[in-house]
Amino acid sequence: MIYDFVNAIMEFGFMQRGLIVAILIGVICGVLGTFVVLRGLSLMGDAISHSVLPGVAISHMLGISHVIGASVFLVIASFVISFISKKSLIKNDTSIGIVLTTFFSLGIVIISRTRTMADLHHILFGNLLSVRPDDVVLVLIIGAILLIFIFLFYKELVVTSFDETLAKVYGLKTELINYTFLFILTLVIVSSLQAVGAVLVVAMIITPAATSYLLTHKLTVMMVISALIGAFSSVVGLFFSFSYNLSSGATIVLTMSVLFILALLFAPEKGILLQNLKSRKGIDS
Repeated sequence: MIYDFVNAIMEFGFMQRGLIVAILIGVICGVLGTFVVLRGLSLMGDAISHSVLPGVAISHMLGISHVIGASVFLVIASFVISFISKKSLIKNDTSIGIVLTTFFSLGIVIISRTRTMADLHHILFGNLLSVRPDDVVLVLIIGAILLIFIFLFYKELVVTSFDETLAKVYGLKTELINYTFLFILTLVIVSSLQAVGAVLVVAMIITPAATSYLLTHKLTVMMVISALIGAFSSVVGLFFSFSYNLSSGATIVLTMSVLFILALLFAPEKGILLQNLKSRKGIDS
């Protein structure tokens, strides 16, 4: 199977594009996911990813790129959530739940009226083997934007991630930083739709970061480990997707989940099993 997989990559352009996009998205989601986890925005990412559905459906009806419709609705969703949370007494998790279900339901209504579910299947669940050259370019551009943003505003991101009150004391424009971060999160989600789809993209952002969080205390090391886990899981997921004709998004996320479970159990300092062993030795001594 490995031979067939490698041979297909060497021979077919769609396999090469799929592999390139898989690695790039794995790295991008891994790096960004580090800050998503530290900022407690996992639910926010889920809301944004599900809010893409009406934009994709409408863009399909209009015959334009799905990325355009997805981007518009993702931006709208992220700003609506932030606006409700800041301008009303509604708590953040409640506003996220409202926007997530509203936008997702709107998408389902549009799809049911136009009957385009089969055509939109790949956007919902992903298909790396159908990646086009312009998808590769899109991922490269968004990856570059993310890396430049982190390089230029690394200190600001660190401070606002750990203590937003302290960041305000330092005079940082926390609201601008937060909105910019949400916008880049939106771009990354849009670029990941082809790989894992709107339903599973949030897992690709969160799971590698959560795994690396269990393995290290240093932020920079956490980012590197998260990126490596994302890239490795994407390649392994693509292999299983190709070999057994499975959904690429599902196989990638399942690979990440297996790595997370291993870290949860066997991480040197934070692993459940090793902690239990240490506590038992302490009791015995």
